Amino acid sequence: MEFEAVIGLEVHAQLLTETKIFCSCKNEFGAPPNTNVCPVCLGIPGSLPVLNKKAVEYAVKAALALNCKINTYSVFARKHYFYPDLPKAYQITQYELPFAENGWIEIEKPDGTKKKIRIKRIHMEEDAGKTVHGEGLDRSSYVDLNRAGTPLIEIVSEPDISTPEEARLYMQKLRDILVWIGVNDGNLEEGSLRCDANVSIRPKSSDKLGTRTEIKNVNSFRFIQKALEYEIERQIKVVKSGGEVVQETRLFDSQKGITKTMRTKEEAEDYRYFPEPDLPPLIIDDEWLESIKASLPELPDQVKERFIKDYGITSYDADILVRDRALSQFFEEAAKNYSGEAKKVANIIISDLLGALNEEKLEISESPVEPRHVAQLLELVDKEVISLRVAKEEIIPEMVKSGKEPKTIVEEKGLVQISDESALKEIIKKVLGNNEKAVKQYKEGNDKQKQKAVKFLIGQVMKETRGKANPKLLNQLIPQVLEEL
Repeated sequence: MEFEAVIGLEVHAQLLTETKIFCSCKNEFGAPPNTNVCPVCLGIPGSLPVLNKKAVEYAVKAALALNCKINTYSVFARKHYFYPDLPKAYQITQYELPFAENGWIEIEKPDGTKKKIRIKRIHMEEDAGKTVHGEGLDRSSYVDLNRAGTPLIEIVSEPDISTPEEARLYMQKLRDILVWIGVNDGNLEEGSLRCDANVSIRPKSSDKLGTRTEIKNVNSFRFIQKALEYEIERQIKVVKSGGEVVQETRLFDSQKGITKTMRTKEEAEDYRYFPEPDLPPLIIDDEWLESIKASLPELPDQVKERFIKDYGITSYDADILVRDRALSQFFEEAAKNYSGEAKKVANIIISDLLGALNEEKLEISESPVEPRHVAQLLELVDKEVISLRVAKEEIIPEMVKSGKEPKTIVEEKGLVQISDESALKEIIKKVLGNNEKAVKQYKEGNDKQKQKAVKFLIGQVMKETRGKANPKLLNQLIPQVLEEL
């Protein structure tokens, strides 16, 4: 019997507000333990929460970008459970009446096919603190409540995901959208984006859902795929051996690549939800909703489609460029400043500039190279002032290090392309004298061997001139010089 997986994800995304969701404590990562706390986020009796308007604005912005229906009336609730990092012994969240429902995003698989994943609901809630366990001989556990009260949205998908790969693509797409609109920093290592995965198996073509397990707190795209691959295989083995899958919460051990039992899965009634008495209902009026809609930028899928249509670049290149909003803006400005084909701009940014920035540990938003510099560099190549090789190997790394304009670097380093035929012929003769084997191959070989010899000799001349020789002229002059020998 063949089985198929049914997967739904609950993605928790921290919102990039300056303060927490129900108090004025700083919302920041990495502060000394228990320094960004107050009576509200410490759960001191008598303290009262006040909803952060900016958190609501960011949450609505995210929901709109994910094609959700915004409920103008929603209610906060108390979700009760006892953990050391939850000082009130309940979490303020939303339950029966969330602020957003019925959304969707579309993922594109490696084979080019697209799939729509529905979003059941998005609700706002506060994060818990963080439990830190001692290492080595220190068996103690410590609680840091700096994170308690951090504003979160929980994005709950429908069980539309069929494979671990689709789950990874869905999570990546969510991350890209949330970072693009500026509501989340996308830093999975710091816990800004975390995922709980619900997974079950069933016989292929069956409509009946199997018993699901939940894999808790996965904070890596690669790990979500690996965890689901393992868990699906585990459940199939259990069923095929005559056993039954138990509903439970499991953790993923990334070092061993396995999931392990954490606890028996609770049901909603175990949390004893009831409306939060210290917060009034959240009402989002039409005027406020329209102003949030107006603040949304053009979204990645729209930009990708426009780049392909308006600039003639490939879907692959467009995909890379729209993974980062700053990168897409950089490309578009450079393309507008360049008189040639935009695909040349895309190629040099993706293939060369990003690599040079990475060498210096810089993001595109920190780049000393301006979009107009890229346009100017390509104009110099088109006018044959410099070769493309010099542009890539000499000028781009120097621009990243110094922030200087291409023209300045060309002048300072004497990188002007050699296009003087007599000068090039002298260099060619010198190279031929040092490469008798290639000369013999040209003289005695067939057409294919001749082409191979010329290609090799062009490379040697370029090496001799540090990439400054005009490659078009070399294609003409090298056969001429060889024929004259």
